[in-house]
Amino acid sequence: MSKKALYSGSFDPMTNGHLDIITRASKMFDELTVGVIVNPNKNPMFTREERVEMIKKVTADLPNVKVDSFQGLLADYVNKNNFNAVIRGLRATTDFEYEIQMAQMNDRLFNEGIESVFLMTSPRYSFISSSMIKEVVSLGGCAEGLVPDLILKKMQAKITR
Repeated sequence: MSKKALYSGSFDPMTNGHLDIITRASKMFDELTVGVIVNPNKNPMFTREERVEMIKKVTADLPNVKVDSFQGLLADYVNKNNFNAVIRGLRATTDFEYEIQMAQMNDRLFNEGIESVFLMTSPRYSFISSSMIKEVVSLGGCAEGLVPDLILKKMQAKITR
């Protein structure tokens, strides 16, 4: 039986920290789905379709990674698609406090046998957040090395429109 995992987030934009987690998780599971969450309470820089397409391009060299999008309850998507695990990245203790609450709630909502798997972000990416990247780029700052080059170019193009 193959082991399937989901790594979900808004990925607006995807950062090198996200890519690091995806790359590492792809080595742990037979299939890894990057799930772009549609959050109606957020005003994203990129559309769902743009985020999915960018992530597909950036992860094209990882053959067991696929990209999808969804909205609604994470547990519903996880249960419906028969995942074995949900991957979550941790940057700092504040992430842990939030993520442990989510994992405990999801434990009640997930089908039996689905695990939450926490991966520590590599130290070189631990300070990066999508919102911080958007702010830096929108104010003309340098975000090279913090997001994949393709995504940085797309961000700069959006801002200069």
